Amino acid sequence: MRAVDIIAKKRNGGEIEPRELEFLIGGFVRKEIPDYQLAAFLMAVFFQGMTFPEMASLTSIMMRSGEVFDLSDVPGIKVDKHSTGGVGDKVSLILAPLVASAGVPVPMVSGRGLGHTGGTLDKLEAIPGFNTRLDQKTFIRQIRDIGAAIIGQSDHFVPADKGLYALRDVTATVESIPLITASIISKKVASGADAFVLDVKTGSGAFMDTLDKARALARSLIGVLKELGRNSIALITDMNQPLGKAVGNSLELVETIETLQNRGPADLVEICLELGGQMLVLGEITANVAEGRRILQRKLETGEALELFRLIIEHQGGDPSVVDLPSRIDIAPHTKTIHSPQNGYIAGYENRLVGVAACMLGAGRLRAEDDVDVGVGLISHKRIGEPVCAGEPVFTVYYRKESLFSQAEHLLKKSFLVSAEPVQSPKLIYEEIRQGRG
Repeated sequence: MRAVDIIAKKRNGGEIEPRELEFLIGGFVRKEIPDYQLAAFLMAVFFQGMTFPEMASLTSIMMRSGEVFDLSDVPGIKVDKHSTGGVGDKVSLILAPLVASAGVPVPMVSGRGLGHTGGTLDKLEAIPGFNTRLDQKTFIRQIRDIGAAIIGQSDHFVPADKGLYALRDVTATVESIPLITASIISKKVASGADAFVLDVKTGSGAFMDTLDKARALARSLIGVLKELGRNSIALITDMNQPLGKAVGNSLELVETIETLQNRGPADLVEICLELGGQMLVLGEITANVAEGRRILQRKLETGEALELFRLIIEHQGGDPSVVDLPSRIDIAPHTKTIHSPQNGYIAGYENRLVGVAACMLGAGRLRAEDDVDVGVGLISHKRIGEPVCAGEPVFTVYYRKESLFSQAEHLLKKSFLVSAEPVQSPKLIYEEIRQGRG
C-alpha cells in the first residue's frame, strides 16, 4: 500500500477504505508518512468530500490514535454538549453543573479559543488554581463522585487530531466539513460519552455564517455519530450578536456565576434551558424537553446547580470562593464606553468584529501559542431590536493598555448599526436536526 495511491484515489473522487485510512493516518502519527503527503490528501478531501462511512472510519481511527476513556463504571447515560463556538458563548460552563445537578453525568473535554471565538478552558483558568489537565483516572473518578468534569485535550488524547489540525491550519482546508466533523467527533467520543447535544452556531459571529452551512455541518456531525452508534441531536442557534452580555474570559466567568445564581441574561438562560432539556432527554431523565426545562429551572432557583459548580472548582484545584466573591476574579482595571451616535433601534451587529475587538484587547489568540489576558473584554448592553438613545452606552470596554483600547474602539464603533425604524429581534434557536431526518 502506498500513500500516493490513496491520495490519487481521493483526488479522483474515489471512496477510501478503512484499511487505507488506517495506513495513512496511522503512518502520519508514527511519522512514517510525511506532512506533504497528508497535506495533499487533506486538499483532495476538501474538494471531493467524504461519504458518511468514510467520515466515520476517519473519526474512529483518529479517536483510537491515543487514549480512549472508559466510563462504563459510571452509572447512567453519559451526555456531553459541543458548541461550534461564538462571541460570548459561555454555555458549557453553565450546562455542565446544571445538567449534572439533575442527574445526568457530564464528561466534558473542551478547547481553547482561537480567532474571534472564546474557549471554555481559558474561561475556567480565570479561576485561580483551576486545573484543566486531569489524568484519565482522576477524570473518571470525579464524574463518578460529583457528576461532571471539564478538562482539556492532553498530548496523549487524540494526537492524530492535533497533527491534522496543524496541517489544516496552514493548507487552507480548515473549512472542510468532513475534516471538521472528524476533528470534533473524534475528541468527543474518545471522552467516553454515550450521547451528545450539538449547538451549531450560525450568523456573523459564527464559523458557519449561513444557515445552509450550519445545516450541512449539523447533519454531518449527527450522521457520523449515528454511524458510530451514538445518539445525538443538533440545534442551530443564532450568533448574529453576543450571547449574553459578557465577552472576555473573566467577565464571562462572572456572568456564568450570575446565571447559576438564577440572575442570568434572558437569552443565555433560554439557550441553556433548551440545550440542557435536550441533554436530560438523551440521558433518559425526562421524557420530553419541556419537563427537562422545568427541572433545570428549579435547579437554578434552589442553588443546586451553583453548588455543583463549586464542587467542580474544588475538585479541580480552583478557588471555590470565587462563587461567592467574584471580586477575586481578575478583571482589567480600566473601563471606557462606546456610545450610540443617534436615537433609534439596534438594527444589527457585525458580530465577528465584536469578537475580534475582544481579541485585540488580549482576550483571545490569533495563533495557538498566543497568551491570553483573562481580565480584559467588554459588556454588550443592547440586543438587536432594542431602543437606544444618542449617547447611551452600547459597549463597556475593560482594558489594560490604551493602545489596545484604541484598536478595539475602532472595530466596536463599526460593529453595530442603529435604525430610525423599529427592528425585529432575530430568532435565538432556528431549528433542531435529529438523527434519521433530512
